Amino acid sequence: MYRRVTDFLNEWSQSADGTAKVINNLTDEKLDQSIVENHSTLGWLGWHLVNSPAFFGKLVGLDIDLSHDPDQVPEKAKDIAEAYNKMVQMVKDQVEQQLTDEALNEQVDSFGTPIPRGAILRKMVDHQTHHRGQMTVLLRQAGLSVPGVMGPTKEDQ
Repeated sequence: MYRRVTDFLNEWSQSADGTAKVINNLTDEKLDQSIVENHSTLGWLGWHLVNSPAFFGKLVGLDIDLSHDPDQVPEKAKDIAEAYNKMVQMVKDQVEQQLTDEALNEQVDSFGTPIPRGAILRKMVDHQTHHRGQMTVLLRQAGLSVPGVMGPTKEDQ
């Protein structure tokens, strides 16, 4: 759980930088790559990471309006990357402008359960990390380069 806005912002920036590296390695031709048929694809996962902060943000009182259809995965990897970068900045700006250290400790409703805002933001970062990991496996399976995010990869050796 985050208790200080600066702690969230620092970790958000690091996490987003790593996720951007993964998203930037997507190609238009491989957006449909999945582990098996009818499972999450690289394109869907990337688009999900663009859109899911709006859900978490709403729970903590932010309004992350991305002005696009969250159910329509773009056909161009570049469009996913651009939308991701825009969303990252919106989260950063709104947290800086609207939340305080005290607000992070305040309880808000999360599906009928009171939870501190800082805990929801922690879940948002964890959620991003989870799906970024899935994407690295799919990048490898697709024959694409896997960037070092939490340490060096084969390509970095």
